[in-house]
Amino acid sequence: MEQLAAWLVESGPSALAWSGFALGAVFGFTVQKSNFCSMGSLSDIHNFGDWKRFRVWMLAIAVAIASTFVLQSMGVIDVGRSMYLPAVLPLGGAIVGGLVFGFGMVFGGGCATRNLVRVGAGDLRSLVVLLFMGLFAYMTIGGILGPWRVALLDPLSVDLSASGAATQGVGDLLAAVTGTEAAMATKAAAALIVVALLAFCFKDAAFRSSGDSVLTGMLLGLCIAAGWMLTGLAFDELASEPVALQSLTFVRPAGDTLDWLMRYTAAPIPDFGVASALGVIAGAFAGAIASRRFTLAGFADRADLTRNLAGAALMGIGGVLALGCTIGQGMTGVSTLALGSFIALGAIIVGGFIGLRVFERLLEAG
Repeated sequence: MEQLAAWLVESGPSALAWSGFALGAVFGFTVQKSNFCSMGSLSDIHNFGDWKRFRVWMLAIAVAIASTFVLQSMGVIDVGRSMYLPAVLPLGGAIVGGLVFGFGMVFGGGCATRNLVRVGAGDLRSLVVLLFMGLFAYMTIGGILGPWRVALLDPLSVDLSASGAATQGVGDLLAAVTGTEAAMATKAAAALIVVALLAFCFKDAAFRSSGDSVLTGMLLGLCIAAGWMLTGLAFDELASEPVALQSLTFVRPAGDTLDWLMRYTAAPIPDFGVASALGVIAGAFAGAIASRRFTLAGFADRADLTRNLAGAALMGIGGVLALGCTIGQGMTGVSTLALGSFIALGAIIVGGFIGLRVFERLLEAG
């Protein structure tokens, strides 16, 4: 661990970029080979009553929470430095953004991660979706939609410090309510959530007997912890620009990748987010080639194009408002036990089911 930390600090941005690329490649390869898809898991439930892929998602969350807590306990990371744990809870953004993103991913052919994986497998439709999503993400961060975001949603934020909580972490909130010590409350909250998720996953005999599903959930969850570990070890408080503590997320990095491609000569080394997104594409490409599933594909017709572009725009807007996607909030965010991440995850799921219902009715209408 010390040698890895020394290499990351001494080698600077290039080491973190290559590490992020390698981590993204593992994540992309795993998703491609297992056919994991957050939106697909909701579709399975809606259409067939099949909860298998949803349980993979929940197992990944349980593993991410447990492994992140271990890293925190070892002093490798301090999740309090992440963007997920300010005392101000962006309640409006989490709810509205989550609903918009969840709805949009149905029409965009899957979440940001799924589209990255599809690009690696040769799907040119997903490339267009990612470009459009990245554009709308940047428009929402500081572009033409930025002032609307601030004016409409910032007033809906809630300052939890008034209740005595240091952060929006579930453990800190529990400590403020019960008067217990924050570290103990966080440990209890993490244990309770992990046990509940594991019980939900493994109570199903079919899931228990599916070694591939269990392995996929574990690998995806460990990838989240690995991202925290890499950026945590690369942190140098004496650096002119200390590395931000982060892990995998793919909405803003889609826009950041466009920015990096256009300004490569000014900043040839991509940051962790861009490198990990490119790594997902590379890993998915390797998986598609290995399984002989690499096939170039395009839009079926004008309606298909319009539907995907609309979904991409909604994902870009919603992902920024919610501060993440099914991975950025649905795995990385919740691994910090941030209340806003749990709210955003719930809103994404609800938005996804609403989107599936609307999509179904549109198909029935012809």
